[in-house]
Amino acid sequence: VQLQASGGGLVQAGGSLRLSCVASGRTFGIVLMGWFRQPPGKEREFVAAITWSGSRTYYADSVQGRFTISREYGRNTAYLQMSTLKPEDTAVYYCNARLGSRAYWGQGTLVTVSS
Repeated sequence: VQLQASGGGLVQAGGSLRLSCVASGRTFGIVLMGWFRQPPGKEREFVAAITWSGSRTYYADSVQGRFTISREYGRNTAYLQMSTLKPEDTAVYYCNARLGSRAYWGQGTLVTVSS
């Protein structure tokens, strides 16, 4: 499974961004796609996830109500719509897919929120 993430950038506090993650290769069997992030000087943390069917979503408390994860089936793509961004959302965001017991990672995309 290959994951290509995009959509990061610089935005002012209160603004919005949408991240995209396209899965390719052996996508059959993926059960979950999601996003993690690593703020400067901190460890990687969970942000949001969605089942491959799209029937269930999961969010970290810190983004609940501000971020929305969704799936586009025809393009094997997951999106993370981020709204009401805060400076503490500044991080490198990583796309993640789970196939069986194995996790796959995309390259990170930097999101910088200025105050």
